[in-house]
Amino acid sequence: MIFVNKVTIYCGVDILLGSLAVLALALSLDGCAALQPAPEPNVHVLVATPLTPVARAKRELVLEVTAPRAWPGFDTLQMVYVQRPYELEYFATARWADTPAHMLGPLLAQALGQTESFRAVMQTPSAIPADVRVNVELIRLQQDFTTHPSQVELSVRVELIDVRAKRVLAGRVFDAMAPALTENAYGGVAAANVALQRVLEQVADFCVAESAR
Repeated sequence: MIFVNKVTIYCGVDILLGSLAVLALALSLDGCAALQPAPEPNVHVLVATPLTPVARAKRELVLEVTAPRAWPGFDTLQMVYVQRPYELEYFATARWADTPAHMLGPLLAQALGQTESFRAVMQTPSAIPADVRVNVELIRLQQDFTTHPSQVELSVRVELIDVRAKRVLAGRVFDAMAPALTENAYGGVAAANVALQRVLEQVADFCVAESAR
């Protein structure tokens, strides 16, 4: 009986030590996993293709495109999506290379230059005095998952200012939507660029027409 009791005690100790070793190994593995860096998000850009050439009269005007501003919630590198009204969410594994507002400025200046309707198109800051200033606000750029397929919504407000006369020539909000081909962030990026192309074409026509007043 004494020998059996000793074996029982020894076996119990061995089992306890084995369990502690397994637990320690599990905790160690969890700690290693926690120390692993989070995967880098995929980085995306807004791009535009050249505008279709249209015969227009050229004016001796210098346009100055100011740095676009973004409305609250959209002045970020994070890519915005919505699943219900009034609530913005952000993709964890995808982001913009720069804020959409910052990327919008050069693309708009490029599109205005491609109209060949102005003596020059500049971006602020510029040493050349401007005749007309183009102020831009990014109101919205989001992927809407409340519809199927999801779609990207882009809204931009543009205001033209006569610099010398210090008056507003015109102002307008431009909206464009494009369906996403895939239900993920990359599908949203492709749709955003389609919507952006439409907006740039509309804004270019607007600026050409309204700057003549």
